[in-house]
Amino acid sequence: MFDFKGKTAIVTGAASGIGEAIALELAASGAFVIVSDLSEESCASPVATILDRGGKAAAFAADVADPEAMKALVDFAEAQTGALHLAVNNAGIGGAQAPTGEYPVDAWQQVINVNLNGVFYGMRYQLPAIERAGGGAIVNMASILGSVGFANSSAYVASKHALLGLTKTAAMEYAQKGIRINSVGPAFIQTPLLTNNLSQEMLDGLAGLHPMGRIGTSEEVSALTCFLLSDRASFITGSYHLVDGGYTAP
Repeated sequence: MFDFKGKTAIVTGAASGIGEAIALELAASGAFVIVSDLSEESCASPVATILDRGGKAAAFAADVADPEAMKALVDFAEAQTGALHLAVNNAGIGGAQAPTGEYPVDAWQQVINVNLNGVFYGMRYQLPAIERAGGGAIVNMASILGSVGFANSSAYVASKHALLGLTKTAAMEYAQKGIRINSVGPAFIQTPLLTNNLSQEMLDGLAGLHPMGRIGTSEEVSALTCFLLSDRASFITGSYHLVDGGYTAP
């Protein structure tokens, strides 16, 4: 469906779930994918799957909340393949659940460091590299909670709202340099993080929040993400695209 032959892509939070699905689809479409997560061991499965399918991939352990790690990740991509063309800043955490007036300060800082600062650190080093390569595209993984609130999740909601502003600003700055930057907002998606931590009753309750009556799949998020990274989205930048089964429609 997409043609990423000759392109190098970084995907953070790629060990499982949405990030893994994106890494697999990019590789199936011809990209050399740098699969990144907190440990190389956690990246072993998606890298092995890509290689077994005849694709190209390498693992790189990096904590997105560490700016030096983000620089090292970009340096690794350039050293491995000669250039960086595409990036998906997907890594994120949910954080604590508590009313704003009771929200743990350390939990707030952790969520902001990963979900917001981590995306800034990624783009801080990805953008110069992509510019050196002659252009490309970035997708920052937001959430439906980048546009609506959700009780007891102030840190997560704040981080995703801020992510949209960061994405729009960077897109304006780099629009004439051949770099497109967009954000994607998934609703509740069937990932190990969700299914391994919630009961079936809770999962059914979440499904009922979506007019389509179900939660989404990682592959549905990947399809939109890869489209935005591709040349088929050549006039799309600075915008926010939902994959939400109608969640935000009411």
